[in-house]
Amino acid sequence: MNLGDYLKKALAENWATGHFNASESDQFRAICEAAKDLNTIAIIGTSEGEAKHLGYFEAVALRDAFRKELGIPIFLNSDHHKSVEAAKKAVDAGYDSIHIDLSAEQYEKNVFGTKEIVEYAKNKNPQISVEGELGYLRGESKIEKEKITVKPEDLTNPDTAKDFVLSTGINRLAISVGNIHGISMDEPALDIDRIKKIREAVPKNVALVLHGGSGIPDGQIKAAIAAGIANIHINTDIRVAYAGALREEFSKNPDEVVPYKFDASAREAVKKIVKEKLILFGAENRI
Repeated sequence: MNLGDYLKKALAENWATGHFNASESDQFRAICEAAKDLNTIAIIGTSEGEAKHLGYFEAVALRDAFRKELGIPIFLNSDHHKSVEAAKKAVDAGYDSIHIDLSAEQYEKNVFGTKEIVEYAKNKNPQISVEGELGYLRGESKIEKEKITVKPEDLTNPDTAKDFVLSTGINRLAISVGNIHGISMDEPALDIDRIKKIREAVPKNVALVLHGGSGIPDGQIKAAIAAGIANIHINTDIRVAYAGALREEFSKNPDEVVPYKFDASAREAVKKIVKEKLILFGAENRI
């Protein structure tokens, strides 16, 4: 089964796949081992910054190595690539999935660039999954120090979403429904009714994606899945857990200089978070 098959399965069975970001090989391992423990698929994302740090071809090699070692489906996604040129780099490197995010551009430019990547990717690999984004997500993948207000014009319009999907030929659609990047100072309020309307407007073979899953209360996550979300992105929770565990380790053992010793607890902290999220998403025992 390819990524698209699992996304269709998730929608039909009312659960969601988890997407987790990695910029280090130990984070990559933690995500894959968590999925292995729960008998489910692993979707790992690298943003442009993360891919630059880890390396596009290196990320593909890690995916292949962990597929061989763990024997589970592992898919690699170019998360939030904000130019056609950057997205093409991920296609050429051998990523399974491309997220081209031109949501900050004018609608026509978003359609044009997203369609260009769909055509480029499918010519290289017909099995590749392409995600476009419509609506604007505020914030960054960190603990926000100021309150972020989601404006009405940021939200994804169901009718426009239908036109966008049909015009571009994407496999997945990232939407703005009250979610933000990072962990908000106040509790997010997802527009569940809007998710339902988008799900009704968009063809069933196109998966809906919820970015900014960190910090969203469990009840809202479950409601979003019930409304039609098939893929949920988690990044800030991983970064916070990883960095926190490293800080604690160095406070306990300030003289430790061996990386595989001082980052062991950080890897386990990531694994714990990933397993908790996968269970919340209902993704356990899905392969």
